[in-house]
Formats: sequence, structure tokens, C-alpha cells
Amino acid sequence: MSEPYKLSGESVALITASSAGLGAATAKALARSGVRVVINYLSSKDKAEKLLEELKALQSKSGEAAVDKESRVLAIMADVSQRTELSRLVEETVHKMGRLDLVVSNQGWTRMRNFNDLDDNVDESDWDKCFNMNVKSHLFLFHAARKHLEASGGSFITTASLAGVKPSGSSAYSVTKAAQIHLVKSLALIAGPVRVNSVSPGILLTDWGLQFPASKVETAIGKSPLKRVASVEDVAQQILFLANSASTTGTNSVLDAGLSL
Repeated sequence: MSEPYKLSGESVALITASSAGLGAATAKALARSGVRVVINYLSSKDKAEKLLEELKALQSKSGEAAVDKESRVLAIMADVSQRTELSRLVEETVHKMGRLDLVVSNQGWTRMRNFNDLDDNVDESDWDKCFNMNVKSHLFLFHAARKHLEASGGSFITTASLAGVKPSGSSAYSVTKAAQIHLVKSLALIAGPVRVNSVSPGILLTDWGLQFPASKVETAIGKSPLKRVASVEDVAQQILFLANSASTTGTNSVLDAGLSL
């Protein structure tokens, strides 16, 4: 019997939109496990540089040689809303790190809307940007990374949302997140042996999540069987689990503390 698949100290993970929030938490979880990490940012250079220093420290604690820590983490600026930039991001990652074993496609976009007010949900620019960021960008990133993931036997994991499973948020966001989940299933069928999965968190108390009224968060906690919401660390650990699972593809992991039951 072959050994179970597991990311190693030579493995390289690229995490998009990762200077803060879930992306940063995922980068830290991967660094703790000894994986070489590439983070991506667009405008938050200061945050990205601060995160790099944290990742270097975590690499040392994971047992990797301190002398090598500079070459084990990298930050690349790229606009992930643009197909050409996604291709450049992948190629620069492979050029500088030598390989690619995991892509965490973490980018997304929404605008606060009243879900129950149809008139508030028919702004065409919202729909266009949601489709571009929540569906097309993940497709184009996978297309750019596929040959490298095939070479390494790696995987591709996207950040979807509970809104793609249970309608909520804005209509454009909810519909495009559902499309993103269906895209994952389609890619899993098309692109084996590369494994393709998604994670769908409920409310996350990131900088974005903290924009929700406290009453909404409290209501979600009250309705949850676990009386809590998922943390970014919870989701990051699920991403790490999926990345290390050789037999999991086409799945969507919901992390909502049971809210959708």
C-alpha cells in the first residue's frame, strides 16, 4: 500500500489574497506544518511584509533550518481580478520556488446589500464584479496552475461561502458563490488527478465580517447548535486537511458551526 499523501518541507503553497484574514491564517497554518509559502497582495504591502516576518519565524519553529527561512517564504504583488496577472503570479511562484503543490484560491468580492430587497440587488456592476472575482478568477487561476499541480500531484482549494449553499448576503454574491462551488465539482471531474475542493465558511469575524451588525452575529451564534461562529483558524485547518487528503476531490466543506442544519 502506498504512503498517504502529505505536504512536505519541499512543498510550495500559493495563497491568493493573503495579506490578512483567512488567507493570512492559512499561510500561518501551512508555515507551521513546514510548507514553503507564497502569499499574494495587491495594495496591502505593509501587511504582507509583516506577515512574511511572522511566516519566517513559524518556519524556524517548524524545524526548518533558520538559514533557509528567507527562501521558504515569498510575497508577490498581483491583481487577481486580471487573468494575465493570475498567470504571472503562478509563473513567478514556480520560477522562484521551483515547484507548486497547492493553490489556495482565496479571492472574492461582494457588496453589502439587503438580500430581501430585489431593487437593491439588480446593480449590474455588482453582478459583473461578483462573477469575475467569485467564479472566473478561480477558473483562470486553476487553468494557469494545472500543469504545475499535475507535475507535483498537488491540489487546488477555493474559498467559497455558506451563501453559496444557503441563499444569503447579496443576490449576486450568493448566486456566484453557488456557481463557484459547482465550478469546483466540474474541475474535479475534468482535471483529475489534480484534486479540487472548496471550503464554505459562514460568518468570519475578519475585518470584513466585523462590518456586520453585532445583532446579526449574535443571531447567528444563537441559532448555531455549537453557539459560536467558525474562526479563520478553523477554516485554515480544514484547508490543510484537504491539502493532505489524497482521496478527496469535488467536495465543499461547510464550516458554520451547524447554522445551516
